Amino acid sequence: MFLRKVMSSTTRQIRQIQQIKRISGTRLFSEMAETAPEIEQESQKIEKSMNQVTLLGRVGGEPQKRGNDNHPVVTFSVATHTNYKYDDGNVVQRTDWHKIVVFRPALRESVYRFMRKGQRVLVQGKLYYGEIKDENGKIRPTTSIIAEDVVMFQRKDEDVD
Repeated sequence: MFLRKVMSSTTRQIRQIQQIKRISGTRLFSEMAETAPEIEQESQKIEKSMNQVTLLGRVGGEPQKRGNDNHPVVTFSVATHTNYKYDDGNVVQRTDWHKIVVFRPALRESVYRFMRKGQRVLVQGKLYYGEIKDENGKIRPTTSIIAEDVVMFQRKDEDVD
């Protein structure tokens, strides 16, 4: 059954390439038709993956410049909340803190200039796991979100310029 599906898929792809070849008549498509089985085998080895994080929360402190002139970075923290309601009616709020790092030059400068503590923010990026050496030389694991986009919401008490 599986082999029949693979054969059917391969046959269908070869027919499509042959049809394109008849329509175009170019050498490029004839070369593609000859290499189609090789391309299909390689594409089966490569699979798509995704590393995407979206956070909506409040900024925990003023953004900080880190790094050096060659590799500048701006970091800040974001708090997100999860509410739990127990059977007895008590509601408990759990706060998670997330470390955000911004490398993109224009985004980095905007975040540093305009973001303020307590501001509501939407961060989209990817999860990154790394290691840092503490002051005692011990290696500790660290987790951060590398920001690809940051949307800062205006606070109600701020005036529009």
